[in-house]
Amino acid sequence: MQTTADLEKHVERVRRICLSLPEVTEKLSHGEPTFFVKKKVFAMCSINHHNDGHIAVTVPAAIGIQEALIKSSPKKFYRPPYVGVRGWVGIELPSVSDKELTAHLKEAWKLIAPEKLHAALDE
Repeated sequence: MQTTADLEKHVERVRRICLSLPEVTEKLSHGEPTFFVKKKVFAMCSINHHNDGHIAVTVPAAIGIQEALIKSSPKKFYRPPYVGVRGWVGIELPSVSDKELTAHLKEAWKLIAPEKLHAALDE
């Protein structure tokens, strides 16, 4: 069982990584920390949302990636409700390293951010 402090540490990991990316803002959406680039969502925390048991972040994935991730590691990845049909994937935060989480969040950012911002990511 995760304590409130444990849950907050997972949210802080997501926050630290997301806010390090160019032109990212954070707002609460559906009661959860949600991260935007140019007013478009690229990452949403899902901390036991509706008591679903997931301590996760959901992100968009390129075509085919969601299915491949879930198939390769079903304890780490899942198809989230509502946005899963659009290719988003849930990432279980206790099961992923900071390095892997950073890679997934950067990839999600690239999928959503305008092309002209991509160069700022490499700076």
